[in-house]
Amino acid sequence: MKYENNKVKDINIAYIGGGSRGWAWTFLTDLALEEQISGTIRLYDIDEKAAQANETIGNHLMSRTEAKGDWKFEVSPSLETALTGVDFIVISILPGTFDEMASDVHLPERLNIWQSVGDTAGPGGIIRALRTIPMFVEIAEAVKKYAPNAWVINYTNPMSLCVKTLYHTFPEIKAFGCCHEVFGTQKVLKGIYEAQTGDKVEDWHEILVNVLGINHFTWFSAASYKGVDLFPVYESYIRDHFEEGFQLENENWMNSVFTCAHRVKMDLFNRYGWIAAAGDRHLAEFMPGDEYLKDPETAKSWKFGLTSVDWRKEDLEKRLARSARLAAGEEEINLEPTGEEGILLIKALCGLSRFVSNVNIPNTALQIPNLPAEAVVETNAVFERDHIYPIQAGALKEDIRELIMPHVENHEYTLEAALNCDEEAVVKAFMNDPNVKAKCTDEKEIRSLVHDMIQNTIEYLPEGWKKA
Repeated sequence: MKYENNKVKDINIAYIGGGSRGWAWTFLTDLALEEQISGTIRLYDIDEKAAQANETIGNHLMSRTEAKGDWKFEVSPSLETALTGVDFIVISILPGTFDEMASDVHLPERLNIWQSVGDTAGPGGIIRALRTIPMFVEIAEAVKKYAPNAWVINYTNPMSLCVKTLYHTFPEIKAFGCCHEVFGTQKVLKGIYEAQTGDKVEDWHEILVNVLGINHFTWFSAASYKGVDLFPVYESYIRDHFEEGFQLENENWMNSVFTCAHRVKMDLFNRYGWIAAAGDRHLAEFMPGDEYLKDPETAKSWKFGLTSVDWRKEDLEKRLARSARLAAGEEEINLEPTGEEGILLIKALCGLSRFVSNVNIPNTALQIPNLPAEAVVETNAVFERDHIYPIQAGALKEDIRELIMPHVENHEYTLEAALNCDEEAVVKAFMNDPNVKAKCTDEKEIRSLVHDMIQNTIEYLPEGWKKA
């Protein structure tokens, strides 16, 4: 990297999963809008043709007159060539295909276990992790060999286990996980404050929050705007609008598989006194399965949807078609800020700013003192040149800690299962999961489900599973 006139040039970034037909375009957009940093993006993907398409799309994007960025995109044929000598590494991959995810999400329905996302907690998250962890072991080993001093930014789910695996494999790695769910809740608080007071909040970043928990099951223990405590504002809104919930402008939970009316987080606030800070689809999966995910009708009554894998497959076909149009120059990416903070974090780590954001890293500094040190937790942290300083977020309320601990325990069971090809550890994780426990206590049925789900994804698991 070269520092010159408050700019940093010649930054090398490896993008693992660089053939992405979704988040990659978000990343490219933010790069194109940023003029303080520039360099080369090395795109690596097991689907090299997809990476080549993004190489074309990215280089064309930088050639547009309205693009402020100066980045060159090139395809790397191997992890070695992608990683050697880089300053940053971005990981955004899909472990397996949507055929495997269909089993993750929908096979548990035979035991009346419903999942609204299926990529983080519950049966879906556990089995997805079995595919993902070996990939992250390989990535961490490659980082240790080819780029031990690079910063590694993960966007892949299950977030906590991905970050946990990176540190387990290479303890000295400089890695962290980014997730935008917290931003969504800050935007909800912005909207509710405006609705309650009539005042306009110019930027949702001005909603200041203390973040603590684990990824997709995060909480705010404090929230304020220009000195105003937002907890009473939030409580007042819920008291008057609980039944209809709240929706951001241009957001309708009935027309999207990703949006919601935020009634689950409102209910959790009424029950626990803190603001749950993730989308309702994620929050529901961490709670007992006889509550928000009792059945599809119950989910609908809470005004959030179950994201089917059939929908994901249809959406992929649309994105494949869009990728072809973008690569052919038949469509242009809209150059507007995406709301992601990845580029801001890179700038801070380059020394161009000092920035505070939520981050997923091990709890070794006891950011949350009543969770284990080996847990990967999500709290705020200060980013500055070549450093991340985690903020001491404080202890969890005991009733919320009790909700979180089964999932922290399951991270241990799942990592053990993936590393040792141990089906028994998977059974243990399933039986400890709140969604499963509320729906089925028959160990024989749970064992059968575990076995069938593993067999449905065996193609993407290490050889040890086949021997087992």
